[in-house]
Amino acid sequence: MSILCVGSVALDSVETPFGSAERVLGGSAVFFSAAATVFHSVQMVGVVGDDYPLDRLDFLTARGADLSGIERASGESFFWSGRYHYDMNSRDTLETKLGVFADFEPKIPDAFRGARYVFLGNIDPTLQLDVLDQVEAPEVVACDTMNYWIEGSRETLLTLLERVDILLLNDEEVRQLADEVNLLKAARWVQARGPRIVIVKKGEHGAILFADGWLFYAPGFPLEEVFDPTGAGDAFAGGFMGHLARADSTSPAELRRAMVYGSALGSFACERFSVDRLRDLGAADIHDRVEAFRQITAFETRVPAEEHV
Repeated sequence: MSILCVGSVALDSVETPFGSAERVLGGSAVFFSAAATVFHSVQMVGVVGDDYPLDRLDFLTARGADLSGIERASGESFFWSGRYHYDMNSRDTLETKLGVFADFEPKIPDAFRGARYVFLGNIDPTLQLDVLDQVEAPEVVACDTMNYWIEGSRETLLTLLERVDILLLNDEEVRQLADEVNLLKAARWVQARGPRIVIVKKGEHGAILFADGWLFYAPGFPLEEVFDPTGAGDAFAGGFMGHLARADSTSPAELRRAMVYGSALGSFACERFSVDRLRDLGAADIHDRVEAFRQITAFETRVPAEEHV
């Protein structure tokens, strides 16, 4: 059993106050898979151009990823360039070239169609629906989206939500989607349209999982140095889905654990440019960070002594 991941496979050039990196690995499918394969195998579907250095993805193959769903087309690969401000929470897009990604039509290989866990990266909801039409009987479908699709393809996105189990988006996006300022009310609005679980990402402040009658908050891990937050949200999704597939369960207990693993992988992604930190992760690194999460969030309640009148 593998996780099917469909998304962008890109090249990024990134500038931050702490350095820069030119034409490094990027894209939602790459960051997701770099995180998820720490826990579980992944089947990737995407498109690249003639210029893409596919050999740089060999580390994913070594972890058990199947890259046979990545199509190479004639032309340039999807390219994004951005510059982050000093607070690392805001950025300016300097250049976007869709290249062959502009004509991307996901073709799910026959060997991938039986996937039980599916992650739909941030692409056109029409394409996300097309992927679901090609998959036989997925048990858990997670989907990412963004403001561009919420504004420009709203009706298609709402149709997609009827077939999604888990929706991941940031706090600005869920408010826009639901036209509701309050996050709890916005999440309930989304749940009423299909997804039983809504995960609201809040950047360095962590993420909130809204389920049926309960919620769980995983804080962002405090880092001394943040070199590049690009792809941290997709790494969060990879850690989250990777753990669920490894546990083969979406029980409340495993969902809580998955949130922490997602936050841990998202934090690792910020420590170096591109997927460099995720590439070097070992089991001990993950264990230590998850244990650190446990320590910074654990507490015991104390029943106050009965007051004497």
